[in-house]
Amino acid sequence: MTVHIIKPGMLSSFQDLGRYGFQHLGVPAAGAMDRRAHQLANLLVGNPITFATLEITLTGPTMVFDRGYCVALTGGNLSPQLNHIPLPMNRPVVVRPGDQLSFGVRQQGARAYLAIHSGYQLKSVLGSDSTYMRSAMGGCGGRALKRDDVIEINRPLKEKKLDQLARALWDIEIYLPAPLALTPRKKIRILRSTQWKDFTPESTAAMLTDSFRISPESERMGYRLVGPTLSLTHARQMISEATTFGTIQVPAGGQPIILMADTQTTGGYPKIAYVASVDLPILAQYLPGDALQFEAITLAQAQELDLRRHQAFAALTTALTPIKRLLNQHTESLYTGALK
Repeated sequence: MTVHIIKPGMLSSFQDLGRYGFQHLGVPAAGAMDRRAHQLANLLVGNPITFATLEITLTGPTMVFDRGYCVALTGGNLSPQLNHIPLPMNRPVVVRPGDQLSFGVRQQGARAYLAIHSGYQLKSVLGSDSTYMRSAMGGCGGRALKRDDVIEINRPLKEKKLDQLARALWDIEIYLPAPLALTPRKKIRILRSTQWKDFTPESTAAMLTDSFRISPESERMGYRLVGPTLSLTHARQMISEATTFGTIQVPAGGQPIILMADTQTTGGYPKIAYVASVDLPILAQYLPGDALQFEAITLAQAQELDLRRHQAFAALTTALTPIKRLLNQHTESLYTGALK
């Protein structure tokens, strides 16, 4: 019950919703960059959203399945192919023994997410399967995939009725609620921080009117932006404060940094704003070199957008119940380990 990695791709790592409860000890949460796509992939194959998915960055891996499984790909379109035939995204697909999954030219976005029904067998660290490579913890030995890795899968599908299952899954109509679609936005929504007023009027105006570009020196820890220089009204000393995914810090050079999924737990730079959580998945699909602009919204507006997203996921979870039931009926019951 394995997946054999023929080529690892640029950066493929296992991620879940994050490693929470240990940030006060200096342990970053990590987790999926695009958590919308991560959750969607799990729901499409009947998994709890807490299961790990494989986060695939830009250049996808090539892998071979030893048994029948149900998989789903979401997020960025990296031209997935199953046995050199285009693989549909955002729906469950049955793969058979010996099938090869590969990727081609990037069409849209930066990161795709691969979920497998019943989940990957991974060694959890501090209650999470997320890979945090700086500390070599979680996922596949705390690192990205490499050639000839063999990934254990919890349970395969029953071999006798794979064709019947594939047809039944294909006949199920799937509608994604608008809040869950990967819809590009002209401007990323932000909330002003309490330190917003400490920046010059020119800086705060530039934050909302000028364009920034994502620097090549950007990765899962943070996106460095290149654009207008942001300045404080006067120099000040700051005590380090907690940071979170979406915090926008401004170091001494005046070029902002958006902290991403692998953000450190604390930081001493002034914080001009925070990216609204509803737009973090959109931001996660940006590439170095991409331009972006910001618009400010209120806390109440951000909470309303977040509520709509949660309601959309709840509605989709209910709508996809037939898929979960169907897959559970076609999954092998024999398993020697402890299924999460």
